[in-house]
Amino acid sequence: MKAPASTFSKAPVKFRMPTADNLVPIRLDIEIDGQRFKDAFTWNPSDPDSEVAVFAKRTVKDLKLPPAFITQIASSIQSQLAEFRSFEGQDMYTGEKIVPIKLDLRVNHTLIKDQFLWDLNNFESDPEEFARTFCRDLGIEDPEVGPAVAFAIREQLFEVATQSVASARESRLSKKGRRGFEYVPASKAGGAVLDLVKLFGHKSSVVRKRKEWEVYEPIVDHLSNEEVDALEAREERNFR
Repeated sequence: MKAPASTFSKAPVKFRMPTADNLVPIRLDIEIDGQRFKDAFTWNPSDPDSEVAVFAKRTVKDLKLPPAFITQIASSIQSQLAEFRSFEGQDMYTGEKIVPIKLDLRVNHTLIKDQFLWDLNNFESDPEEFARTFCRDLGIEDPEVGPAVAFAIREQLFEVATQSVASARESRLSKKGRRGFEYVPASKAGGAVLDLVKLFGHKSSVVRKRKEWEVYEPIVDHLSNEEVDALEAREERNFR
């Protein structure tokens, strides 16, 4: 995965997704009168709020869901957008910050487990491009797997970014400049940064640490219909 070189700095930057596209990961899981709707997608926070209602109505119409879903879908999207926007304009730390990303997904009949490091300071990184390469390299043909992998990455990056806001806020309030748990100072991050540059050069955002290749090799399993049915039944029980 190629991207412009990162410039490491301890100075905070204004909050945004640490990717080329500043998109909000939106996850929906709504049940009304025994009927359940689940979906996951990204949303541009710059889009007008009127688009939320249009999207909700179109989704309900296309999937032939009860009209009551319109309000619930729109409300859930607006709530998640409001959370994202509440961080806008605030400082966050990204410099010299290499974060672990973990995948533990089931998409249709494909089960995926993997973990790798991501350069949070690279604002030109592209989770979708990484996901396409990931699927191509592992021979995954299901077209729904790539978007699910990219979404999982974006969801975790969003969580780390919001935690970085708290770290920056804590640093401002402390005269000693004490950093929050998620901020990794240069002395601790240096090894990961060195691996990143040594293995792929300054244009890479993703790296598997060489010493962990055998331990953290990607796992892809193809499940039978019976295994999928069993997993879905268990997920439904846990949901209820």
